[in-house]
Amino acid sequence: MEGHGRSGRSTGYGEGVALSLAISPCPNDTFVFHALVHGLVPGAPPVEVTYADVDVTNNAAEQGAFDLVKVSYGALPWLLDDYHLLPCGGALGRGCGPLLLTRPGAGDLTGGTVAVPGDRTTAYLLFRLWSAERPPARIEVVPFHQIMPGVAAGRYDAGLVIHEARFTYPRHGLTALVDLGEWWESTTGLPIPLGAILARRGVVDPLAAAGWIRASVERAWANPAATRDYVLAHAQELEPDVVDQHIGLYVNEFTADLGTDGLAAVEALLGRAADAGLVPQTSSSRATAWTS
Repeated sequence: MEGHGRSGRSTGYGEGVALSLAISPCPNDTFVFHALVHGLVPGAPPVEVTYADVDVTNNAAEQGAFDLVKVSYGALPWLLDDYHLLPCGGALGRGCGPLLLTRPGAGDLTGGTVAVPGDRTTAYLLFRLWSAERPPARIEVVPFHQIMPGVAAGRYDAGLVIHEARFTYPRHGLTALVDLGEWWESTTGLPIPLGAILARRGVVDPLAAAGWIRASVERAWANPAATRDYVLAHAQELEPDVVDQHIGLYVNEFTADLGTDGLAAVEALLGRAADAGLVPQTSSSRATAWTS
């Protein structure tokens, strides 16, 4: 997933000792990076970790703030001059897209206000593509954890949500107006690209970093129980069964390797968005520069 959560630094890259890593506290990220964070990947350098909302990491990456960083695929066009896209560790998949939530019986949104989790998130980019012919009157960027309560209380006419909200939104008395993942898949036949892992150019060898992350993923799959305490400690009070659903949905074959379909999905998203004038043009060679 793209990632959300309250930001906080747990421990800089300096003197070649450690790499700075920024991920979300979401269960998929902590599951994937458990072994790397805890020094369990042979040959990998130590890392210092920042846990932050994806809107924070999108903006921080534009300033070159981290060596390895989880960002939205929707933010890539602004970041690829300074970062390599890695072919693993991120979040793509099927049946896992953002939802646009409303109160039951809500009407036309063209005159309304929609709360979104970030202006360069993949979720918002998909929403802009979907609503191009009938955009809402107002957009507000709102911290993720405030979106569903805000819609339920009537502060917003609709809210764009990601991640475990797929499992919890009925508790807020809300209904899904559209599943943007289903819309994307039915339109393109491709998986939905949500969150990407980037490596800073000139600082991190992208091929080495991909190896560390793949090893971390494989270790988590081999012994998921070893990740449990770490994942739950950062899960923001999510119930264990929701955590398990979250990991099961977002940590999948694309986490280990984007593959042909994953890269095609990234190129389709950014190509469609550029054609619509929503993001700068990005060459496919630049988007896959991690192979160089």
